[in-house]
Amino acid sequence: MSLTVTQAYRFALDPTPAQEREVLRHAGAARVAFNWGLARVKAVMDQRAAERSYGIADEKLTQSIGWNLPALRRAWNAAKGEVAPWWAQCSKEAYNTGLDALARALTNWLDSRSGKRPGRPVGFPRFRSKRRTTPSVRFTTGTIRIEADRMHVTLPRLGRIKLHESARKLARRLEAGTARILSATLRPQAGRWFVAFTCEVKRAERAPARPDAVLGVDVGVRHLGRVSKSVAGPEPT
Repeated sequence: MSLTVTQAYRFALDPTPAQEREVLRHAGAARVAFNWGLARVKAVMDQRAAERSYGIADEKLTQSIGWNLPALRRAWNAAKGEVAPWWAQCSKEAYNTGLDALARALTNWLDSRSGKRPGRPVGFPRFRSKRRTTPSVRFTTGTIRIEADRMHVTLPRLGRIKLHESARKLARRLEAGTARILSATLRPQAGRWFVAFTCEVKRAERAPARPDAVLGVDVGVRHLGRVSKSVAGPEPT
């Protein structure tokens, strides 16, 4: 039997200066879309709050807007010609990256506020600045592949980019049909660009070697000792 899991594979890149500028352009476009969407949402929220303070009934308040990705994407497509007249210079995936991040941030804030999200409280999203935000862009559609030499990847609008290391581990799974790329995210770390592939991977479901073995633990013991080989099986080499 097989088990399908989601797994990430990350590889270092060696982009050319021109390719790095293009990635930064896409990351900047994602930031613009995020900030535009956040400003739009915040403006409507502030307007509705002001109207409530004036005693206006809820049914007469300024109409609220959708926070999910499809709603934000429709609004962006209607306004992009005026907001970003240069929008055609970047892949639509760049703007989708920013809008998706905003939709997730708003959902996390709302769920945290209503008690649906456990853990520490999540604050309202903040505008992203060029200097303090790590540039990032994600591709989910278009040509996303590892080339046959396993030392290059091809991404939408960015073309063929050289890898700093071999992608053979993922390439073997793709060639065997046991993996499928869902998305590719580019992000820098420690002065180098990386690409992270989120993949759907099929793995063989392993049956336990000794399903009937029983392990007992004395609840009064504070520190567990080494488990007997006869129970735990041989140590890995």
